[in-house]
Amino acid sequence: MVPLTEDTTVYLQPDELPAFPGGMDSLMVYLRTNIKYPNPCRQQGIQGRVIVQFVVNADGTIADAKVVKPVNVFLDWEALRVVNAMPEWKPGMKDGKKVRVQFAL
Repeated sequence: MVPLTEDTTVYLQPDELPAFPGGMDSLMVYLRTNIKYPNPCRQQGIQGRVIVQFVVNADGTIADAKVVKPVNVFLDWEALRVVNAMPEWKPGMKDGKKVRVQFAL
């Protein structure tokens, strides 16, 4: 029997994008509920929008999260923590198959 090989290609433009459970509104609720503003940033009045890029695997898990637009080390760490803790997504699709898709948030 020939072993099955996993497709490790990461798609940028799949036929169907990955989806957070419950859709974008649920994703916003998840973020509001789980992001804990770091005390050093609160005390110093530091704020901004951190952009995190990650891969939604074919099984819906999150992988390879990295900050692509940093603001502050504490805010960046918090953004990564929350992204890495996300529940499984509905995976993206390409040609009728579940595939790995790059996503930014």
